[in-house]
Order: sequence, then structure tokens, then C-alpha cells
Amino acid sequence: MPDGLPILEIAGASKTYKTRAGDVHALTNASLTIGKGEFVCLIGASGCGKSTLLRLIGGFETPTAGGVKMWDALVTGPGPERGMVFQDYALFPWLTVRGNIAFGPKARGLSRKEVRAGADRFIEMVGLTKFADAYPHQLSGGMRQRVAIARVLANDTQVILMDEPFGALDAMTRERLQEELLELWQRTQLTVIFVTHAIEEAILLADRVVVMTPAPGRILSDNRVGLARPRDVASPEFNSVRRELSGLLMSHAPRAPTAARPLLRALP
Repeated sequence: MPDGLPILEIAGASKTYKTRAGDVHALTNASLTIGKGEFVCLIGASGCGKSTLLRLIGGFETPTAGGVKMWDALVTGPGPERGMVFQDYALFPWLTVRGNIAFGPKARGLSRKEVRAGADRFIEMVGLTKFADAYPHQLSGGMRQRVAIARVLANDTQVILMDEPFGALDAMTRERLQEELLELWQRTQLTVIFVTHAIEEAILLADRVVVMTPAPGRILSDNRVGLARPRDVASPEFNSVRRELSGLLMSHAPRAPTAARPLLRALP
């Protein structure tokens, strides 16, 4: 692809659902440009359109207005280049770990040898080699989420869309998977768009944090996080960013960056 071309461009995307009670405006005039290899978090209250925006990018929903482009081509439906990871894992219970991860490559017509080699590669990448022949019900929540991530990676995805993937996990497992996700992202240089309602998680993970308003969902502020990695959640700098983002969420009004807040920079 041409140098400098964004991997994703959301231009004026809106989504309205028709209900018996009337129109529900889930997302209004959302515009966002994302470069290859960026880690972007979407945060906001429940019902602010985070998941709707993610589904529009994934091609699972069609915008009522505006559009989504990947490499300058209009997104018209789901595709393996945009893989979704859900909070509830969405694994096939009748397939083993290897079977779940191999499902996409097998459906694409790869040879048995290629499917097996690819599945084993990603099983090893997420640390589940000893559980390759286990079924989802035999795994912990964290292990199931690793399988879900590996299944997306096995499809040669370029963009990973993650809808609160760690929300149902206990705190220790969540922290471990956050570290593993960052390591995987740095190793693969994939583009990640991650939905969360947890400010701390967004700051820990993201290059950019996009703050959204309550329904009808709008993009309130797009902020670059200027903290070096690895990030220390107990540091004064981290907590300065957390206070700034909390203020944005509470006020529902953008704040212009100042010299007193150098670590969180609002993007144009």
C-alpha cells in the first residue's frame, strides 16, 4: 500500500436504528483516521456508540450516513483482514483449541499442512501448546480469550477489533492478558482498536484514546498518550493523564491541551 495512506478512515459515520418507539441514534458523524500499527482505545459510558463504531469498522453493520474505508477501499461487509475479538470469546464449543484456530485458514482452502502449521504457530504464540487438543469448556476464561485472539491472528488479519475483551475476567488475569496483548502487538505490528469503559486500561494500552459522549454517540476528543512504555499505573504522570481523561468523560466537553498537561495531547 502507498506510504502514508491510513489503514482505516472513518468519515462522518452515523448509525440510526429503527425501533417501535422511534429512531435510536447510536452514532452521529464520527470521523477518525488510524495509521497502520497504531493501538487506539475507544472509551465512554455505556450506550455511547463504542461498540457500534467497532461493528461499522468490522463490516457487521452498515452506516446510515458516511462510510468506513480500509486502505482507501470502502468497507461493505466483514472480511478476514478485520478480525473481531468479543468479550464472550465466541469459540466453537465442539472444536478443540487447534480446531478453533484452524477454522478460518481451513475455510479459506489452505492445504492441510499449511492449516496445521499455521494453527500450531499461533497456539505457540499465545502460550497454549499444552492445551492444543483441549475444548473450550476445559479452559479458563483467560485461556479462552487467548484462543479467540489466536483465531483472529491465524486469518492473516491486519486490524484487530476488540470489544471489551477482558471485561469478564478477574483482575489478575486481566492484567496478565493486557501485558501479553501489548507484547503481541509490538511483535506483530498489527493495528488494534480496543473498546473499554476502563480509563486505566485505555491509558495502559493505547497510543491514542478516543473519548466518546453518551448517546447519541459522538467523538468528543482524540488524544495521544505521551507516556513511554512500559507504563507505570502508579506514576504521577500516569495519574495526571487519568485525571485529564476523567475530566473529559465527566464534563462531556473537550479541553484544549496546555503546557500543564503535556502528556495528553488532543489531536486535530
